Amino acid sequence: MHIRQIALVARELAPVVADLTAVLGIEVGFRDPGVAEFGLHNAVMPVGATFLEVVSPVREGTTAGRLLDRRGGDGGYMVILQTADLRADRTRLAALGVRIVWQVELDDIATVHLHPRDLGGAIVSLDQPVPPESWRWGGPEWQAKVRTDAVRTDAGRALAAARARGLATAGRSVSIGGVRVELE
Repeated sequence: MHIRQIALVARELAPVVADLTAVLGIEVGFRDPGVAEFGLHNAVMPVGATFLEVVSPVREGTTAGRLLDRRGGDGGYMVILQTADLRADRTRLAALGVRIVWQVELDDIATVHLHPRDLGGAIVSLDQPVPPESWRWGGPEWQAKVRTDAVRTDAGRALAAARARGLATAGRSVSIGGVRVELE
């Protein structure tokens, strides 16, 4: 199991996406119309074979909107872990009493979202893509949008931008696309 996608939540989508793409030198690879089911719009940006997503509510009463209100600002929202055996993971989670709040099985991916109260934090999603190197949530042409050169050489500016937006705090580390940044 490994992190395949990190989702941030923002009150306003466009300025956060503009900051991330400018500072990290990445580009939006996909805007998933499927997130409308949750009252959201989004932008997904590939960084290598890992993805950074920003979601923002487009209507009242969404989980994302309540989180923004409770937190008082933008921040982390969801961690999507890629697994090789979702069936076994579901069995193990059921035995632990972890609730599933949403699930879908499609021809190229199976997904479960776990209840954040059962895990003490953000929404965690377990996803099993078929084949494993594919990623539906990145869009049909995500490979053409991959940019890693600026991310690897400009981590300091990326960290400054994340701190300015309140998305990064001292004493933690962040890894995107295989690049680990220690936050001081």
